[in-house]
Amino acid sequence: MLSRASKILCIGRNYAAHIRELNNAVPKKPFFFLKPPSAIVEPGKGKLLIPSEVQANYEVELGFIIGSKLPARQPISQSRWSEAIAGYFVGIDVTARNIQSEAKKEGLPWSFSKGYDTFLPVGPFIPKQQVPDPHNVIVELSKNDKIVQHENTSLMLNNIPKILSSITEAMTLQPGDLILTGTPKGVGEVSAKDILSARLLTNEGNEIIPSAFSIEADVV
Repeated sequence: MLSRASKILCIGRNYAAHIRELNNAVPKKPFFFLKPPSAIVEPGKGKLLIPSEVQANYEVELGFIIGSKLPARQPISQSRWSEAIAGYFVGIDVTARNIQSEAKKEGLPWSFSKGYDTFLPVGPFIPKQQVPDPHNVIVELSKNDKIVQHENTSLMLNNIPKILSSITEAMTLQPGDLILTGTPKGVGEVSAKDILSARLLTNEGNEIIPSAFSIEADVV
């Protein structure tokens, strides 16, 4: 289901501690970048393939899938945004950090660093009824069985209605489009043979089912 997305939009710098760990500036409003559908790897469908010249970083995120059309430049009410979401998933926004850093220095777009094939491993589709409050769940990532990212989405600087309002200032969202809401602190490098495992938890620490998945990295 997730691999049929026509477009994937990712929110940058949406957790204060992550902004600090990369020494970035706090954005004045939500901003987003695009990843191509060819970056998606669904559970059990392959490995995370890292080109040998790339310094890859993992970034775990809460994602959601659009279920009904949200036209551009129309107000999004509380009921409208929740009705427009079909469900959720946990994803890993893999970044070619060395290439991104060079692009930032030169004032160029990030797309190249975000768009490699397999640079968006995703977990199973989660019906929205399984996530009654997406602003109060924990996103967690382990590398080789060690937890490296674990944060509550209540710390997002921009909530989902604000994210959707920002995106639809420019473009219509169609059923099947994927939105990634940003990564918390703890991003780091992933290398060949590393196993990345991601999942969503309730605020009480219970795993939201289905959400968990694992993927192995390889250098090509």
